[in-house]
Amino acid sequence: MYSQYQLAEMYTINPATAAKGLNLLVDEKILYKKRGLGLFVSSTGKEIIINKRKNFTLKGLVRELVIEAKQLQLSEKELMMMIKELYEEEDKQ
Repeated sequence: MYSQYQLAEMYTINPATAAKGLNLLVDEKILYKKRGLGLFVSSTGKEIIINKRKNFTLKGLVRELVIEAKQLQLSEKELMMMIKELYEEEDKQ
């Protein structure tokens, strides 16, 4: 993983801000520290990120979709059919 100073230079941010971000990733077990060597991605890092995206980002999008469907008086069955059709279209691409 890049150091806090490399990240700060790459993104033109304060090194302390970069350090805070890296520490958050360590706290979430996405990164781990090896004393004297730096930061590394944990073996479960990818899985942790995917689960966070499923549970927060994707659920939020689905929630907004359901709210919109209800406002348009779309039935659950109609919404599910639309999702299934789009899902199948994506599989073909």
